Amino acid sequence: MWFTETIVDTGRLPLFSFLCAFLVAFLFIRFSVRMIRAQVRWWPGNVTPGGLHIHHMVFGLVMMLIAGFVLIALASFDTPVPNILCAVLFGIGTALVLDEWALLLHLSDVYWTQEGRSSIDAVFVAFTITSFFLLGIHPLGFQGDFDGLSQADAVEVVLVVAFFVLQLLLAVVTLAKGKVWSGLVGLFFGPLLLVTAVRLGRPHSPWARWRYATRPKKMAKAVYREKTYRKPVIRAKIAVQEAIAGHFDPDTVNAATAAAQAAHEAATDRAAEAARAHAAA
Repeated sequence: MWFTETIVDTGRLPLFSFLCAFLVAFLFIRFSVRMIRAQVRWWPGNVTPGGLHIHHMVFGLVMMLIAGFVLIALASFDTPVPNILCAVLFGIGTALVLDEWALLLHLSDVYWTQEGRSSIDAVFVAFTITSFFLLGIHPLGFQGDFDGLSQADAVEVVLVVAFFVLQLLLAVVTLAKGKVWSGLVGLFFGPLLLVTAVRLGRPHSPWARWRYATRPKKMAKAVYREKTYRKPVIRAKIAVQEAIAGHFDPDTVNAATAAAQAAHEAATDRAAEAARAHAAA
């Protein structure tokens, strides 16, 4: 069977258990908070001993600490069942923590605000990367085959290292161009890195600030692509997010975030105007 050959025989059963627990826990906690938000009477509410609201990421951190400690303690022993149980516990804890990732990032209760969307992004990233590992796809083609590399000749070692460094540099360029998802997925699929690294960066990215400030035509083209191609993708992503996680409040944005967004939009508009003026001249 595919499951036995791909998951069990390759030693990936703990990782599979982690992923299943992670997914189920995330879906459950999102369902729970949506029920609490809707004030459903028969659903248990928040945990508030003595009036203190304990966020579920606290329980997640405790679970991760316990599971991690036990896994480290049993690392030298052949304990498949405890390993799977710890993987399940770690998966549940990870889901609870990442579901409130935005709260950790902003050090504020932004769960249902626009900043809270970063929690869903973090969950999507964790799920995607774990799925790649589960399927045997490793970042930059690295599988830890040190024994095979130690037996290779010098030329082969140099080529492997050069290929590894090249992919890493392409990933850095892609991320600097503001293409986070392309950079992360490209770590597992090298050709994608080559394509995204040579294409234009996003207008608000560090690369655009470094390279397009004196190149208004490129900035104008980047702005055009952002508005024409990326915004529909973002709208589709938001629709998927809200179908899974619930509706985020459109008008509740942290003041610092709102200021940063306004500055970014103003800079983008200025770049577009400069590009039009340059073209007219």
